Amino acid sequence: MKFSIVITTYNRLELLQRAVKSALAQALPAEVVVVDNASSDGTEAYLRHLGNQVVYYRNTTNTSHAGAVNAGAKVATGDWIKLVDDDDYLAPHCLETMAAAIAHHPEAVICSGQAAQVNPQGEALSRTPPTGPGQAFYIPQEAIHYGMLLEAVPFGTPIQVAVRRDALLNSGGWDLAMTSCDDIDSWIRVADYGDALFINQCLAYRTQWPGGYDQKIPLPQRLATNIVIKERIYQHLPPAYRAQAPQLDVIRAYLHLHWSLVALKQRRLGMALQLGWPAALSPQAWRLLRQARRWRQSPASPSCVPKHVVLD
Repeated sequence: MKFSIVITTYNRLELLQRAVKSALAQALPAEVVVVDNASSDGTEAYLRHLGNQVVYYRNTTNTSHAGAVNAGAKVATGDWIKLVDDDDYLAPHCLETMAAAIAHHPEAVICSGQAAQVNPQGEALSRTPPTGPGQAFYIPQEAIHYGMLLEAVPFGTPIQVAVRRDALLNSGGWDLAMTSCDDIDSWIRVADYGDALFINQCLAYRTQWPGGYDQKIPLPQRLATNIVIKERIYQHLPPAYRAQAPQLDVIRAYLHLHWSLVALKQRRLGMALQLGWPAALSPQAWRLLRQARRWRQSPASPSCVPKHVVLD
């Protein structure tokens, strides 16, 4: 099993250097591919100076995050691709831990681990919650999308995820039309090709900072994209799971409630009312909201997803 670490970057040289350093320091050696979206800040000179330590691919124009990921997937030669955004970085044992889990369950096509949220100085702020019991837990392909729909199966952001390269390419890569959530959109389609693995260890670090792209997206736009994602997940549900899934109108109402509460937390009362009405009148939406919050806070296997092999 060979890993390729694909790092995407644009004009973030200082942060990129940290990401590259973490990739080169892996206990399990891997190919390191850096896709540069036409940076103008010295990124090219830095990467060329590294010589054959990295595979450097430079786009002539900025092709967006999705375009950079697709380019990296095509250039990479590994069986598995570990994705890294330039403002995030890996723990030294990340690939070694993922490879050991995958060896126990080779039917997997997507593998996710926990990540620590850190500030720009590298100080820990929080950690993503575990998924399922034990050190490593797998979910069969037919149950993945149902779990994603109800938010019991959260793969997380690119720094948490590795995907099998053939599944990523066969699923069509990342959608260039997505302005956000392009990662989750990809996980939906990759999951058509095999099982999912979750590793309950901190394998990576995700930087929380004002320059993060998601922080700049208006809440109504984030809600609209969230709805699109849920509708796409719904389309991938096997018939047996679709029969027991909430109706899409209930899911949409639940999402309105979720983003209304986000606005309320930001003390934006007018926005909270705009996003939450009339969803606040739906008892089913409130039940989904409470259920999702319980699953996020509990390390136990969510009841909606069947318990399967726990890997020690």
